[in-house]
Amino acid sequence: MDDQYLDAFIRESEEAITELNNSLLDLENDPEDRAAMDSIFRTAHTLKGNFGAMGFEDASDLAHAIEDLLDAMRQGEMTVTGDRMDLIFAGVDMIEVIVREIEEEGESTTDTDEMVARLRAVMDESDAGSNEGAESGDAGATSDDGTAAAGDDTGAGAADLVAGVDVDPDEADGAVVGATVSVGDGDMLGVDAMLALEAVEEVFDILATDPDRDAVEEGSFDEDFALFVDAPSVDAVTEELAAIGSIESAETTAVTGAVGAGAGEGSRDGGAGGASGASGAAGGDTPAAGTAATGDGTTASGDAGADGDGASVDEIKSVRVDVDQLDDLHGLVEQLVTSRIKLRRAVETEDLAAASENLNELDKITANLQNTVMDMRLIPLKKVVGKFPRMVRDLSRELGKDVEFTIEGEDIELDRTILTEISDPLMHIIRNSLDHGIESPEEREAAGKPRTGQVELRASRERDHVIIEVADDGAGLDVEAIRRQAVDQGVRSPEELERMDDSAVYDLVFHPGFSTADEVTDTSGRGVGMDVVHDTVTQLDGSVSVDSTPGEGTTVSLRLPVTMAIVKVLFVEVGDEEYGVPLKNVDEITRTDEVKRINGTEVIKHNDDIYPVVDLAKTFDVPGTAATAGAGAEASDTATGVEADGDVAVATGAGGAALAGADGASATNGASATNGHEEGMLVRIRESERQVALKCDAVSSQEEVVVKPLEGILSGTPGLSGTAVLGDGNIVHILDVVTL
Repeated sequence: MDDQYLDAFIRESEEAITELNNSLLDLENDPEDRAAMDSIFRTAHTLKGNFGAMGFEDASDLAHAIEDLLDAMRQGEMTVTGDRMDLIFAGVDMIEVIVREIEEEGESTTDTDEMVARLRAVMDESDAGSNEGAESGDAGATSDDGTAAAGDDTGAGAADLVAGVDVDPDEADGAVVGATVSVGDGDMLGVDAMLALEAVEEVFDILATDPDRDAVEEGSFDEDFALFVDAPSVDAVTEELAAIGSIESAETTAVTGAVGAGAGEGSRDGGAGGASGASGAAGGDTPAAGTAATGDGTTASGDAGADGDGASVDEIKSVRVDVDQLDDLHGLVEQLVTSRIKLRRAVETEDLAAASENLNELDKITANLQNTVMDMRLIPLKKVVGKFPRMVRDLSRELGKDVEFTIEGEDIELDRTILTEISDPLMHIIRNSLDHGIESPEEREAAGKPRTGQVELRASRERDHVIIEVADDGAGLDVEAIRRQAVDQGVRSPEELERMDDSAVYDLVFHPGFSTADEVTDTSGRGVGMDVVHDTVTQLDGSVSVDSTPGEGTTVSLRLPVTMAIVKVLFVEVGDEEYGVPLKNVDEITRTDEVKRINGTEVIKHNDDIYPVVDLAKTFDVPGTAATAGAGAEASDTATGVEADGDVAVATGAGGAALAGADGASATNGASATNGHEEGMLVRIRESERQVALKCDAVSSQEEVVVKPLEGILSGTPGLSGTAVLGDGNIVHILDVVTL
């Protein structure tokens, strides 16, 4: 099988499963939601057809059984109940397991027979109930769309359709459905009819045609021809015929009773009673039949498919790209090739002026190319959070809680890598909210709250960051319980806790192994795994915080960059070493003249706010970093050459005032050195990131670099977010200002 088609099939199936799960949730919440029911039926039908077209018959049988059960609900034959929805969800879970197996192994070993039998049994029970009091020969033969089989579909229309046609009802595993098909009045009726029959045959067994198939494929018929297929229901045939492009129109009807009662004058078993036809139809729906719902599949052996983890989110392996973006990319590649040719020619002719001009042109092209590619990597948040509603539904039922889960801002876009990495942390936060945040209905009622708890996932864009919040209206965090637990576990001393405000205490839940839960459950525990959430987010150059009000709820906020592959950094020198500070985190660059010492700690004042000074030399234990007067002068001169980028304020030199940032931050006067501190440079970080100033020897330059995150034992190193390789081959550490 072509890997290209298989990959497309898997991605389409994954999207269909997510869509099916969410539509089923809508239907479960509102059984009268017709739009949800129609969406569910279309999606299940698409899954069934795709599995069949790719040759995965067992999966097609399962999807077919789900489709039939949904069709019975759609036709009003069966009501939407919790038990039936649980069964359908279990079937969808098995389909998801099968898709994973196909992706990993190229085939599936999951045995679907038991699940198909359970789905068919539900329909058989419904049929038996609706036909109570009918003759035993007719019981169980009702088609899924409510059309009576056996002796009930022997009306004049059905009899006229089968007249003179040789149709044996014993050949049908399901019902016999007849259709009058028209392929239009084109010049190639035979070809159109042949294509139509081949398309039908991919889904149903064709029992007969009128005229015979050779005549139909030769175009030897008037305006239309009759077609008889083995199918589970009339609706299934109607839907399939409507989807075939070569068919202009088709009228369908159930004819099981007509052919079984001998209405077909030329039938081979003209005297066969209706009971025989009913037995054949029912036999296809029983577990003992062992035949695929489409009539042409085979059952596969293997272990029973597990329910699977419907909440797991795999790596995002495909993205949808707008055609305009592809056109832009193609145009930029053309410009790149042209510029390369011009540059090579300039070098060969030793025309330095032309080479310089071509390099400038090349710089613009690569910048545009970078922006285009980065935009193509952006994926809507719903690619990940689309699976969460189903997880919330299953977990809340397991915990015996009533929960309403809402998502806001699912169209916000993030880089593919970031979106993949945050899926598990978000999942864990939501599970925490359900297990330890939301109270039981009885507890909520006693506290004067609605019995149904609220969990909301909100996403919003803030400049070049995305803020994702998971908020619940549960019991909230107990600050005193966290303090006691922190002391008991040795996380903090009582003295340290006394100096910490509530916000800092809440952040203790991110400490490895920290939990205030009385018992550890299979679901979650406040703090159990939250350290992984913290580590993952910080590795992505983001931050996470907790805000809680006892009795009212908890909000966990994640602040993430939109993209992290290519970052503009400011290079700072510390002794003989060089570090990179993400320029988006920098608010102002000044000299160290204004540094003061308060209680032994170096600080600077800005807009009446106090910023602690972090000495990079001491933090990273850099040898030989005593700032000399010469170093200070060098720093000053260097700072003069750094141009302002965006809203970063940059010092202009020893005697000038610093440039004010675009955000209105006041400048620091570089000439007001009165404290006699050793000279150097200060890089003040944006308040939104962390209220701190970094002390270094000099600021050298700014440049765009490709940041590679730290891996292995270096992963999670405080103060470092990754490394970058410079043009001269040297490696520079990129600072994480939040954990520094």
